[in-house]
Amino acid sequence: MTNFFKNLKNNKNLFIINILYFTLGFVNIHFSLLGLICMILPMVLLVKTNRKTYCQGYCPRANLYTKAGKLTSKFSLKTPTYFIKGNLKYIMLVYFGISLFFISMSTARVAAGFMNPLEQLRFFIVFPIPFKLPQLIELNNVLPWITHMAYRFYSMMMTTTIIGLVLAFVYKPRTWCTICPISTISGIYLDAQKKIQDQAIGCQ
Repeated sequence: MTNFFKNLKNNKNLFIINILYFTLGFVNIHFSLLGLICMILPMVLLVKTNRKTYCQGYCPRANLYTKAGKLTSKFSLKTPTYFIKGNLKYIMLVYFGISLFFISMSTARVAAGFMNPLEQLRFFIVFPIPFKLPQLIELNNVLPWITHMAYRFYSMMMTTTIIGLVLAFVYKPRTWCTICPISTISGIYLDAQKKIQDQAIGCQ
C-alpha cells in the first residue's frame, strides 16, 4: 500500500481519476459521492503531515489543469495578483461553504419528506443544465435523499472543475489552485499551527 501511494504521488496520469469520476456519473449518478474522498483525504493528509501533501502531489484536478493548460501555454496570461494575494480565494471559500450548506439543508429536507429530490444538474447551484444526465445503470431502491445529494455533489464538482479549466486555458495552468477552497482551508490550518508553535516557543 505504501508503494502504491509513492507511485501515485505526482503521477503524470492522475488526471484520469478526474475524467473517470465524471464518466461514472453517466453510468450512475450515485458514483458522484466518491467525490467526498477529494474533500476528506486532503484534510487527513494535512493533519497527518502538517503540509499541503494532497495539493502538492495527489490532486487529480491539479494534474488535469496542468495538462489542459499546456494546450494554450503560448497564449496564456500571467495569473492576476488578486488571485494569489487578494480576497478572491476567500470569496471562493464562502461559495464552497454556501454550496455545502445548500446541499446539506436540501438533502435533510428531502430525507424529512418536505421536498422532492432534484434529479438535475445545476451550474453554480442555481442554474439548471438543460438536459438530463444519461444513466446507463438505473438503481431503483436508493433512498431519494441519497440521489438528491449525489446530483447536488456532482453539480458542485462540475462547476468548480469547469471554472478551473477556464482559468487554466486563460492564465497559468494551476491558477485554480490559488483560489481552491481546499488549499485555502489548508493554508488557514497551517498558519494557525505555526502561530501555536511560535507562541509555545515564546512561552519557554
